[in-house]
Amino acid sequence: MAFVAVLGGGALGGAVAHALARRERVTEVRLIDPLGDVARGKTLDILQSSPIDGFGTRLTASDALEAAAGAAAVVLADDAASGSEHSGEAGLALVRRLAAIEATSPIVFAGAAQRELIGRAVTELRLSRTRVVGSAPYALESALRTLTAIAMDGTGTEVSLRIVGVPPRGAVVAWHESSVGGQPLSAYLPAHVISGLAARIPGLWPPGPYALGAACSRLVEALVHGSRRTFTCFVVADGGLARGAAVALPVKFERGGVREVVIPTLTPQEQTMLDNALQG
Repeated sequence: MAFVAVLGGGALGGAVAHALARRERVTEVRLIDPLGDVARGKTLDILQSSPIDGFGTRLTASDALEAAAGAAAVVLADDAASGSEHSGEAGLALVRRLAAIEATSPIVFAGAAQRELIGRAVTELRLSRTRVVGSAPYALESALRTLTAIAMDGTGTEVSLRIVGVPPRGAVVAWHESSVGGQPLSAYLPAHVISGLAARIPGLWPPGPYALGAACSRLVEALVHGSRRTFTCFVVADGGLARGAAVALPVKFERGGVREVVIPTLTPQEQTMLDNALQG
């Protein structure tokens, strides 16, 4: 019986749990927070929406971190007491405790402020880089895809693009390989419109809890079941890229972890922008 543990009963943790429950790709979602009453109340709120949303996923709550043992995947979200994403020294201590309890499950960092923590989990705690990812860049990419579709009076499902680097200021869009319905994006939008879209990225960061929750749920499903899709997420890549720091790159998953990190095709100008972002 596959279950997913979500650490944090705040707005983000609730959004992740709700998104996972609605999609019914996992058997159980276990919401864990030191404030057990808050976690239990949040699971009851989600369950009350099940007749409307039409899902039957099991939701449980706990105040003990040990409840994450045996999870198919673990999500680090936010703390119910403070409302802040797990980050900094407290976040690192939580990941250290988690690693002692569950040594093999992939860990998905759902927040937009957890990039540094992802890097430290690999470099300081020595967690496998194939086990640690952050889903926030996928939410940012989805927002830009929607804005691009609006600019061309189309639908986001037809737009394919990639954001790499370090959002928000160090985010680089691989416009050269972006497409709409299989055709180059440049055939639909002039250069000044594309430039204007890129300029809007800082205003799209950080994404809100619901966007982050939806993005996280997709990555979790890929880690639990495997997937042929490519997702843009924070990852610590091989080869010393960004000196051990987490950076947004396209990633392919298999069950339980990262299968491959994909380096997108960039123009010389885009590559220079990416190099500058990674050195910053």
